[in-house]
Amino acid sequence: MLNAGTEARQLWQFAAKGGGFKLDRTQTVPANQALPTQWVFKDWRTLFQRKLNVAWLPPGQVFLRVAQFPEASPEETRAMVELQLERLSPVPVTQIAWTVHALPEIRDHQQTLIVVIVARDVVEDFLGTLEGQGFLADRLELSLLDELEAIPIREDGAYVHVSDGGPPDTALVAWWTGGILRNLSLLHLPPGETRVPQLRQQLTQAAWAGELDGWLTAPPAWHLVAGEASVGPWESALRAAVEAPVEVIPPPSATDLAARTAHRAARAGDLPGLLPPEYAKRYQQQFVDRLWIRSLLAVGAVYCLGVLIYFAMLGVVVFQKNAVEQKVTDLSRSYTNALQLKARYEVLKERQELKYAALDCWRLVAELLPEGATLQGLDFADGRKLALNGNVPADQVMAVIEFSSALRKAQVRGQPMFDPLKGDAFTQRQNPGAATVTWSFSLELNRAEEKTK
Repeated sequence: MLNAGTEARQLWQFAAKGGGFKLDRTQTVPANQALPTQWVFKDWRTLFQRKLNVAWLPPGQVFLRVAQFPEASPEETRAMVELQLERLSPVPVTQIAWTVHALPEIRDHQQTLIVVIVARDVVEDFLGTLEGQGFLADRLELSLLDELEAIPIREDGAYVHVSDGGPPDTALVAWWTGGILRNLSLLHLPPGETRVPQLRQQLTQAAWAGELDGWLTAPPAWHLVAGEASVGPWESALRAAVEAPVEVIPPPSATDLAARTAHRAARAGDLPGLLPPEYAKRYQQQFVDRLWIRSLLAVGAVYCLGVLIYFAMLGVVVFQKNAVEQKVTDLSRSYTNALQLKARYEVLKERQELKYAALDCWRLVAELLPEGATLQGLDFADGRKLALNGNVPADQVMAVIEFSSALRKAQVRGQPMFDPLKGDAFTQRQNPGAATVTWSFSLELNRAEEKTK
């Protein structure tokens, strides 16, 4: 709820609780400061919890008309008033914004209506001022309507309402007879010495109009509804003009009026008010566009955050990879050196083993060779193959065959010296007319490292 005063603006925030409205917080904002955005702006929460921005229209340029219509629904009542609008409006119908407010009293199936009429350019200028302050109104209301209902009517008469938010020299006179509001007229308090005669003339003209319409049949009782700031000049001028007692009634507080206006605006629902339909449609579109833009910005922010996290994690992984590569580079030198040392060790080991293997082969051959056999050749090739050949008398060939078999099964230091499945088989050849036989065979060393590969 916004009261857009000239010097300071008053903001009220109400929360709907228990079928009514409870004041949540209030704030006075100087004219040179912006309105708090958290109060007036709508966000995505409005989709689930409705927020209604209501502004009080200044009463100085508002026309109020009282009319009696048959009791009907709000839609039917509005249609009936629309048919009579040309007669009620002082401004061409095409140039006004209007609404209707029904008072609670119903007599003889007749309802009392207050028709609120405002020039279209006045409404547009006021909305432009609110837009400049960042306030997009959902409804425009008039606080005088709530003040009329808030003042208890204990007797018939004229009730002069001086609004603290309106011009200080203008008042609204509500004429009540029979407990029914009959008429609303404006009073202007002129400056200078002529204020009393002119005020008396205005009141007399309004009284004559009531007498002609038949609802004013006796001198009215006079009541002044005004605050401390304006009660002084109005009370003295009114007493002098009517030459009768004037009862001063304190008006309801601005907070009480704001609560009443909030309740009335909430009950109005979707019924049209003083806010032009094209403005309401534009404000709604701006709200939807703002939600889309904020949603896209939020998605973009989340995406950017995700990209930043991705690149941060990627940087960590790249750093770890570089560290591992550097470690591998550092270890590769040691690994290469270790491989070279291992290769050298294997060569030396192999040389050592072959040196002893040759001696072992020579020892075994010397121990197992039969006495009658002659060894003509012993070849230890490639560090693994032992080839033997020689002569033997023809009658001692079997001894050489047994020699080859024993040599193939020979063991050195508990391990087989030769592989029994490899090597060339024993062969013999006797030349014609010769008394000796030439023999040969070969063996392969039993290399343990070859078996483990």
